[in-house]
Amino acid sequence: MNALSDVLRSNPVIAAVKEDEYFGAAILSPCKIIFLLTGNICTVEGAVKRAQEAGKYVYIHIDLIEGFGKDKYALSYIRERVAPEGIITTRSPLIKIAKDLGINAIQRVFLIDNLSYKTGIQSIRQVKPDAVEIMPGIMPSVTEKMCRAISIPVITGGLVNERQDIRNSLKAGAVGVSTSSPKMWEFQREA
Repeated sequence: MNALSDVLRSNPVIAAVKEDEYFGAAILSPCKIIFLLTGNICTVEGAVKRAQEAGKYVYIHIDLIEGFGKDKYALSYIRERVAPEGIITTRSPLIKIAKDLGINAIQRVFLIDNLSYKTGIQSIRQVKPDAVEIMPGIMPSVTEKMCRAISIPVITGGLVNERQDIRNSLKAGAVGVSTSSPKMWEFQREA
């Protein structure tokens, strides 16, 4: 996952594509990384190849791509046929399977209260994903706390609609920020 952190160091905004109509804009954006949150078993391979041909790194959210089972066979197929840079999932067992198969895995964690924060930390420490995406991404104090609690790169996402949201996350220690807002895809790291 060092490659992910390296790319995010110079280009910290991740284009999160959750509607097909924005996929082309993500490819044309300055974002180097795309989180693909839409599609199905019939379309995902072509989408990943198209983005990779444009020089993008693609991570697919396996929980949101339709038609895949949530098991080792689906992950094996994804590794062999779709060949993204990695997967995103909220499911800890899938992180472990992905890691066993040599697939980069980002664990998405929704932080809605202290209990979800504590159980998120426990899960992250157990399965050791390559990176963690915490949501919502507009809580810099929680981001800072999470970055101190784990030794895994942290990405923030969700409800990121302003440049200041990105600045706050990066200042709090996140290595990157995912957003589905195309206007935010133009943001570059400020000196």
